Amino acid sequence: MDREIKVINELNLDKVPSNAISRFWLELVEDGMGVPIKIPVIVAKGKNKGKVVGLTAAVHGNELNGIPVIQRLFNEIDVNNLKGTLVGIPVLNTPSFLRKKRRFLDGVDLNHIMPGKETGTVSQVYAWRIVNNVIKNFHFLIDLHTASNGRINSYYIRADMSDEVVRKMALLQNAQIIVHNPPSDGTLRGTADELEIPAITLEVGNPNLFQKGMIRDGLTGIHNLLGHFGITDSEVEQISDNTVICKKSYWLYCDRGGLLTVHPEVTEVIQKGQKVATLRNIFGDVLKEYFAPENGIVIGKSVSPVNQAGGRILHLGIIK
Repeated sequence: MDREIKVINELNLDKVPSNAISRFWLELVEDGMGVPIKIPVIVAKGKNKGKVVGLTAAVHGNELNGIPVIQRLFNEIDVNNLKGTLVGIPVLNTPSFLRKKRRFLDGVDLNHIMPGKETGTVSQVYAWRIVNNVIKNFHFLIDLHTASNGRINSYYIRADMSDEVVRKMALLQNAQIIVHNPPSDGTLRGTADELEIPAITLEVGNPNLFQKGMIRDGLTGIHNLLGHFGITDSEVEQISDNTVICKKSYWLYCDRGGLLTVHPEVTEVIQKGQKVATLRNIFGDVLKEYFAPENGIVIGKSVSPVNQAGGRILHLGIIK
């Protein structure tokens, strides 16, 4: 079936057929043998003109939950009732996806160098072409992520809650947690914001696997968004009163190395002074205990016992 998929070197949505779902391989760069490196693109274009909603996943090659979210969305879309266009990129970082690695070929985190450079390093050129060949087509962006290796996440949203459109996009996801996070951070979301494209980041669970519940929740939130903005006729589920909104968040870190046990569960509300982690040496002796510096909620945490000095403990959200 892949042999029937058209290979393109630019994404021109005006040339994509209306009232249809189309699949493409988009050539971005070339490898060391001059062979094109391609990303998969799915376009659902309605009969009626409207906004373009972009969905991206796997900008980190080991963050997989977003892939089936995008696949299932396009399987469920009825183009006859679609006003506008959906563009899905199930894997944005092809080289890292194939290597099952988070970072790009040159060891750089692709999601911290956006928008890249036209004539920069290997990763900078790749990032620049993503932004200029893909992202600039969008009116809305939903960027799907997961936790990194050795950590687990709640289902949470990063969004600039001071922007009314972005705030609505975030609330429609009915996530467990929303973190107010201004987007000036070199991320894909930050670059979209600079291009005046409302954008949110969905943190959908854990790395290196598919989680059915997380995938289902992410899909439901996206259907909500499409229905609310009139792009589909999806019925919008009532916005949950249970979503916890955090005015900020930060990580707690170890200052010593050893074997770490993090005690609270993800989404658990914790109190200032509560013990959150215990660090032991290789003989099992307690080296240090760590305590919450203030009240908050656990957004994510480390689950890898082996932790060096400077390693992460937990991601603490400060509730608004």
